[in-house]
Amino acid sequence: MRKSRVKTKLKNNEPALITCLHLMDASVYELVSIMGFDGIWVDMEHHGHDMGTVNHMMRAARVGVSDIMCRPAKGEFMRMGRMLEAGAHGILYPRCDDATEAREVVRWSKFAPLGTRGFDGGNPDMPYCMMDTVEYLQMANDETWIAVQIEDQNSLENAEAMAAVEGVDVLFLGPSDFSILSGVPGKFDHPKLQNAVEKIAQAAKNQGKHWGMPSGTPERTKELLNMGAGLICHGSDIIFVKNALEKIKEQMGPLGFTFGE
Repeated sequence: MRKSRVKTKLKNNEPALITCLHLMDASVYELVSIMGFDGIWVDMEHHGHDMGTVNHMMRAARVGVSDIMCRPAKGEFMRMGRMLEAGAHGILYPRCDDATEAREVVRWSKFAPLGTRGFDGGNPDMPYCMMDTVEYLQMANDETWIAVQIEDQNSLENAEAMAAVEGVDVLFLGPSDFSILSGVPGKFDHPKLQNAVEKIAQAAKNQGKHWGMPSGTPERTKELLNMGAGLICHGSDIIFVKNALEKIKEQMGPLGFTFGE
């Protein structure tokens, strides 16, 4: 089993940087991983990716060094085991309400005695029955990591209790949904969002855990790092492509080219 790059950095109090990939092209996963990013965020909450396709993307990422952080939908506890068996190191669990739900995430993601994750062994994470079972079970518990997402005011109030759950490694703010559910959609500089960041940072510190969130700019990332953030997500392949295409339109439009609306 591969050691986790993200978990190693967090243990050493070094910041870990991940980026989000939406396009299901193995070469993109391979490229990001070869370039040395700490992790790749694969979103199976909002997108229609099937587990077989995601398995191939994870396989491509193993050419390099990147962890895979995979996000199921809320309540998809059994699916988390298949994500880990396919080679994910991290589970990003959305809309976590409280410590009770956080303990369920741990229960389904960790082998005994931390949880009740089912054993197979014939998958990429072991890999393919090539490790001693006891060694594998211990390494899987040690090298996989769990981030629970805080996306509304209720879960924010329960942040410290969630951080206190054994097996939870990271509190992770979902700023888009938090802003929408707080009545200030898209206003990421609103005091409600800043208050959430501060409360999550304090909750993680109080329990000796890590915290993180997406960040849109280097300037914002510096602010978050100064507040103690350990896991930062920056960028997305969809946005990279969109920005490049908009640049082409901006540069070529004055030359007489027109674009359909």
